[in-house]
Amino acid sequence: MRIQLHTDPSLEETVVTVACPALDDATARLLASLQAFGRKLTGQADGQAYLLDPEEVLYIDTVDKLVFLYTRQAVYESPLRLYELEERLAGCGFLRAGKSCLVNLDRVRSIRPELGGRLQLTMESGERLFVSRQYAPAFKQILGL
Repeated sequence: MRIQLHTDPSLEETVVTVACPALDDATARLLASLQAFGRKLTGQADGQAYLLDPEEVLYIDTVDKLVFLYTRQAVYESPLRLYELEERLAGCGFLRAGKSCLVNLDRVRSIRPELGGRLQLTMESGERLFVSRQYAPAFKQILGL
């Protein structure tokens, strides 16, 4: 991949152009990342709403029909449902780890296979999460395992 930068003071906004011989998986991920750039998530804690960068979020989990965003510093409740967050975070490195959990791959420290086809993830915070058997094959494929 070759990267070129052209500055033009007459432009009112940044324009990104991607030229490729064919749209492959790597280029599609690049486009999704560019589209996700600058997105914020809203989380609520202590009666206040906070704007969070998706890269700050370690994982997202559902408990008793409530959705929570877990960061290193705090836990925030999200007004969105899990599938809405999954759509919003497409291309941001989040993968479904189970029916009630999304994991930020950029915040996974280590992965260990478990009995029954599951995977155990250790997050940067030291927390351990499990990828269910149903989602483990897709997880392995994306990670090249």
